[in-house]
Amino acid sequence: MSSPWNELLPTRVEVGGAEYEIRSDYRAVLDICAALSDPELDGRERSIVALTIFYPAIADMPPEHYQEAVERCMRFVSGGGEDAPHKVPKLVDWEQDFQHIVAPINRLLGQEVRAVEYMHWWTFLAAFYEVGDCTFAQIVRVRDRLARGKPLDRQDREWYRNNRHLVDFKRKYTSAEDEMAKSWGF
Repeated sequence: MSSPWNELLPTRVEVGGAEYEIRSDYRAVLDICAALSDPELDGRERSIVALTIFYPAIADMPPEHYQEAVERCMRFVSGGGEDAPHKVPKLVDWEQDFQHIVAPINRLLGQEVRAVEYMHWWTFLAAFYEVGDCTFAQIVRVRDRLARGKPLDRQDREWYRNNRHLVDFKRKYTSAEDEMAKSWGF
């Protein structure tokens, strides 16, 4: 009898009845997250980049299995669980927030995670879920209140006013938009 607490951290997934090795290191998943938010890519291109990062042998996979492969990839990225039953506001940008995420994760795990050769995404994610009172938690708390239209108390308003650059999501521009802004002198 198999129980969820006895399962190993997956390094392979089944797609179309075949097993495929995956890149399970947290850095690969952060690269996938970056690709999924890249304004230069359309939806199809984002999927192709995610598949290429996640499956080392994507070239061996029949194209008719790509949709299932994307679903397996997204399930892995979400920690193996089910999708949220309702839409939740975006509270984290892995690229923008990484410098504020890594310090509490280092503290929790007792090591510099950027220096380890390999760390399974689910190990990284489990530590992320346990991040307690820290700058990143403050960032997320303020984002959550703002996203839900809830008022900030006096202390949070002051913190937000002083740290808006940490809380507000940076707009990602395409290279064409960047060129246009440069031509206008911005």
